[in-house]
Amino acid sequence: MASVLIPVLYMIIVFGGLGVFSYIYRRNAASKSLPPYFPPHAERNAYVTLLQKTDPPASDPLLKSALVRRAMADVQRVLRLREDKPALQNLLQKGSIGDDLWNSLLAAEKELEAEIVEVVAEANSFVEGWGQVIFPTANEMIANEKMRSLFEASEDTKRALELKYGIKTSTTAGPAALQAVAPSPQTPVKSSNGHASSDGESATSPSARTPSKSSAKKGKKRK
Repeated sequence: MASVLIPVLYMIIVFGGLGVFSYIYRRNAASKSLPPYFPPHAERNAYVTLLQKTDPPASDPLLKSALVRRAMADVQRVLRLREDKPALQNLLQKGSIGDDLWNSLLAAEKELEAEIVEVVAEANSFVEGWGQVIFPTANEMIANEKMRSLFEASEDTKRALELKYGIKTSTTAGPAALQAVAPSPQTPVKSSNGHASSDGESATSPSARTPSKSSAKKGKKRK
């Protein structure tokens, strides 16, 4: 009987010690300050600085522009959290990352929710109802900036290829190129029977120079 109790007691002591150690470790880790998931919010700091400016106070258009920039930064953070959260959750389940990174993401998510509420309240303080459309507007502006950056990048790539290979890339033919290819209305064009004509038909063909037999007979009867 004693030979059975000793291993059981040993297992209880080992697992109990591991449980106490894990509890103490997690409590100490939670008490530590979490590293910020996002860098400092420069757009929010700029808006608060302009809002606190009193000599002279910032104009409403400037404050609205700064608030829109702040909303654009918030939208970008929301998109990043949506992309990172499922991946980090899978890594956490596999044990590839620690709890500190996951807790930092959760803290950033809560902070971002409070930030969105604050931006909506600030927008409604300028114009009633603006808080409902400021984030869709910011999302559209982000999409437009991405399109513009892609267009500029393609133009830079095209210029680099032109300089590298010495080849001028062709573009769609403009009006000048079409005029150079298309014949002028006043320029005669050779017809199939060898006569010149400006409208594609022979202006000096026999049918154009002499009347037909039927018209000649009608002329004689009238006389």
